Amino acid sequence: MNAWFIVGAAHAAAIATAMPAEAHGPTETVTPHFEKAIPNIPGKTMKVVIVDYPPGGASVPHSHADSSFIFAHVLSGEIESKVNDGATETYRAGESWYEPPASKHLVSRNVSKSKPARLLAVFVLDSNEETLTTPIK
Repeated sequence: MNAWFIVGAAHAAAIATAMPAEAHGPTETVTPHFEKAIPNIPGKTMKVVIVDYPPGGASVPHSHADSSFIFAHVLSGEIESKVNDGATETYRAGESWYEPPASKHLVSRNVSKSKPARLLAVFVLDSNEETLTTPIK
């Protein structure tokens, strides 16, 4: 396995502290998966998280770090998403979308009331950003 994809327990704990639990809804689980400075883009870092939604689970409306470009890919299940003024879309396993910097993620939820859903989110952001997600009040 490539060392780029291995995250030690201490490193994962450091990533988790950058994502405050209150920024997410009580029904989803966000697990840090990978973090690495991008060597040919000084000041930029890639952070990857996996979001697990139980049946009917949802995130609270939120924004992400202003510098972050996000690529989201559904690993399993179906996820409904609305970013900024865009339409509310349903994405199935194997489908993806992106969120430009300073976006508001107004809807993010598992469509199914009986099956879990899983999402991979890849952030490219300024290396000094400490908070990935902030609830919209």
